Amino acid sequence: MTTKIVLHVDVAASPEDVFDLVCDLHSYGRWLPSAGDYEGTSEISPPPVAVGTTYVEHSRTGVRHGLVIALARPDVVAFRQPMALRPRSLGRIESIVSMSFAATAGGVRVTRTVELGIPRRLKLVRSIIVGRYARESERMLDALKAYAERPGAAGTSA
Repeated sequence: MTTKIVLHVDVAASPEDVFDLVCDLHSYGRWLPSAGDYEGTSEISPPPVAVGTTYVEHSRTGVRHGLVIALARPDVVAFRQPMALRPRSLGRIESIVSMSFAATAGGVRVTRTVELGIPRRLKLVRSIIVGRYARESERMLDALKAYAERPGAAGTSA
């Protein structure tokens, strides 16, 4: 069962600066606080981030082993993030997260698309899972916007 979540946010910053924030996995702690289903990004391949970079995200519900699968500055970055659920008997949620950056008159429109592959055995809680992914995507976009638009933010990303 595949589900797609698409969210947008307009940010008053350059596409390059916002793209760089999203791609600087080593510095997520600067702008994306741990909360809810995100406890931080760790075990990141050495910089610079490129196609093939790997990372790990732990949460109380499972572990995501991420891989950068597309990177074209300043237009798009995509991640494959399969999550091994806790307990393991629940299976694995497949996810592809892509973020695109389109220049606007006032800065950049960021589009975050999450494609979820949820195991059939979780069909009774599917709406809960989709809701959690959607809320986390909203939280991430809100934090990205707030950080990128703060005074003095221009050019401070990696």
